[in-house]
Amino acid sequence: MMLRPAAALLVVFAAGLSLAYARTDKPVVVIERPGQCVEATEVMRRDHMKFLLHQRDRTMREGIRTPKYSLAACVECHASTKTGSVLGEQGFCEGCHRYASVKLDCFECHAAKPERLSAQARP
Repeated sequence: MMLRPAAALLVVFAAGLSLAYARTDKPVVVIERPGQCVEATEVMRRDHMKFLLHQRDRTMREGIRTPKYSLAACVECHASTKTGSVLGEQGFCEGCHRYASVKLDCFECHAAKPERLSAQARP
């Protein structure tokens, strides 16, 4: 049996609607220490990686270290008060990166916990 064009269109539309309702929930991002970020929220969501890469280049290639876009400063403000980290299922960084299917490789080299917490954990 062959579907008529209108019926086929209806089937495709219904399938699209069912997929729309089956989407993954957006991540729950908790700002543990609310206050003034270095940029507006919408700017940080869109461009935070550009800021981090630019900061990395200035630090690595030119020896210029400034706190405004430093990864350590981000971790200081955004680490969970429960885990002390920006990683984990509800972690500030990992939650969004997992949702967006973007590899989070910053913490292969950098600390995911603020320096003040890392220093306390040392023997």
